[in-house]
Amino acid sequence: MTSQHPADAGPPLRPSDWRVGVWRSFLRAHATVVGKLERELVDAGLPIGWYDVLLQLVEAPNHRLRMAQLADRVLLSRSGLTRVVDRLQNEGYVRRERAAHDARGTFTVLTRAGFEALRAAAPVHLAGVRDHWLTHYTDDELRTLGTLLGRLSAEPE
Repeated sequence: MTSQHPADAGPPLRPSDWRVGVWRSFLRAHATVVGKLERELVDAGLPIGWYDVLLQLVEAPNHRLRMAQLADRVLLSRSGLTRVVDRLQNEGYVRRERAAHDARGTFTVLTRAGFEALRAAAPVHLAGVRDHWLTHYTDDELRTLGTLLGRLSAEPE
């Protein structure tokens, strides 16, 4: 396997370049899998954006994060996150708490109802991940894919 540094990649890409086709395949695969997961989670009563927020909170220390921290962890835009947190709060799945030492700071905190909603939806989500993603690859392929995709998230912004 040869490896090229992006600076050595040669002339500008054309839309017909096979590598652009790989990029498009990645985007189509992502959209397809996320669309299926979204439909299944909506049927289970918890849209994927809500699931993602609740999952980040359940994994956070004391089940709480500042909005900026939450925004860095979820797959939503900051404005989209605010709307989702508003809806989750209306459902009683999260609450907002002021930071004790910072009058401007606000935490989003997972409630018991939010934990229960996440727990009820988790089997649906995990079955979807298995059925729509994992079953298409061997364990070795998944390890390789994890390494390859990890390069992208390790790049500085």
